[in-house]
Formats: sequence, C-alpha cells, structure tokens
Amino acid sequence: MMSTLRTPLAVAALSIAPLFAHAQASAARPSTPMQEASQLDSQGKTKEARVIFQRLINEAPDAAAKAAARRAMAMSYAFDGDCANTAKYEEMVIDYWKTREQAEPQNAFYQQGEMANEAARICIDVGALDVAEKLYRRGSELGLKEPDPKTHPQSLWDYRLAHALARLSARRGNAAGAQRHVAEARRILDSDSTMARAQERFFPYLTGYVALYTNNLKTAEAELNRALAIQGNQNDAFMHLLLAMTYEKLGDADKAKALYEKSYSLATGHNPPAAFARPYAFKKIWASVDSK
Repeated sequence: MMSTLRTPLAVAALSIAPLFAHAQASAARPSTPMQEASQLDSQGKTKEARVIFQRLINEAPDAAAKAAARRAMAMSYAFDGDCANTAKYEEMVIDYWKTREQAEPQNAFYQQGEMANEAARICIDVGALDVAEKLYRRGSELGLKEPDPKTHPQSLWDYRLAHALARLSARRGNAAGAQRHVAEARRILDSDSTMARAQERFFPYLTGYVALYTNNLKTAEAELNRALAIQGNQNDAFMHLLLAMTYEKLGDADKAKALYEKSYSLATGHNPPAAFARPYAFKKIWASVDSK
C-alpha cells in the first residue's frame, strides 16, 4: 500500500521517473548557457530559464546573438502557454530581420514570416485563436514579400496558411469551413510537386487534427496513425500527443497513457511542438497517477 505521507506530486514523480531518466539520457549535458536554459524549460523550471535568457539578451555581443536569445525567450514563455509574451519576443526577432532586408533579402523576409508563424503556433495551441489567425496571416504576408529570385515559393506560404486556417476552423467548431481549407491545402500541394516533397508529410497530420477537433474520432485515429508512419514524423511529439488525445476521447485509457508518455519523452526540443506537448503530456500522466 502506498504511504499516506507521499503527496500527489511525489507519487507522480515516482511514476514518471523512468520518463525523466529516458529524456535525460537522450539529451546531451548542457555545455552552454543557452542549452542549460533550454533544458530548464523542458523540466518546467521556466522562471530559472528566463533569468539565463535575459542575461544572454543583455550580454549579447551583437544584434544576431540578441535576436537568437530573444527567440529562445519567446519559447520559454511558450512552455508556460503564454501567447502574449511569446508574440512580444517573436516581434523583437522580426524587428531584427527587418534590419537584414538589404543584406540578405531572401532569408530576411522568410525569417520574418517564420517568426510570426512560430508565435501563431503557440497561440493556437493554447486556444488564443483570434491572435493565432492574425499572426498566421501576417506570417504569410511577410514571407511573400521575399523578392525575386525567390528561394521560398508562394505555394509554400499559401499551403501553410490553408493548413493553419483549417486547424483554426476545426478549433472553432466549424467543420465545413475546416474541410474547405483542407481541400485548398490539398489543391496547393498537388499544384507544386517540388514544394510538396517536403510538405506532404504534414497533410495527414492536418486531416487528423481536423478530425480530432470536429469529433470525427475514428478518422482522427486513422489519419494520425498514417501521419506517424511517414518518414520524418515517427518521433514527432505533437503528433503522438494528438493521437493520445484521440484515444482518450475514444475511451481507450491504456493507449492514451502510453502515447502521452511517449509524447513526453520525445518532447525534448526547445520549439513550439515541445513547448505544448511536454507540459500537456506531463499533466495527463500526473492526473492518471493522482487518480489511483
């Protein structure tokens, strides 16, 4: 029998200790302050991480290093589900890339679009849907300003926006609107085979996501399993999380638990998928232990 002196947090820690061990074994020992702070975020010690990131911002030797530290700070806030502060720091990074438009126009405009989309991804994940839509649209507008000769085709930005709008519609409960955007994303992929070679693997993730959030759970199960079978997706923490959410809704607690644990163990990066998946999966694992 479990000791009554153990708190729910202690019980949770005992239960998921193997997950922490796996994550720590697979992650290199931090060798730089940036790596140390990123690892603190993945451990849930976000306030401690931000002290380091702020020091890196303050002591940055040049504008590029300051922008990199600010982007990392944006991700630190993402681990707390803080859409507003994530967007605030990503905007600072966009401002840096604006200073690079003359020197490296192709990359500068692409990076501006990327940073806006990165903030949007955090905001949609935490349910700030109107903010996310505004940022996704701005990301496309910024990316499309890239001058000729373009290194990132318009089709890429059109696909990303259709992908985002489909997910937003699904989150808003607009199944018909979501399917229209899914069809548009499919059309764009089919129109540019070169672009599609890198982006095709994200399509079943989209159809699975839309099915999950419009409560078409059997389709979500099939599409997300299809997504995870594609080369490049097998270790995607967020896709595993979506499938765990699907099984939880289907009432298959064992499959859901196993996938939440796998998502947690895979979410070792310092990026939007990990920033949402790791804390979310941890709460689900803790809840399952605490209920016993």
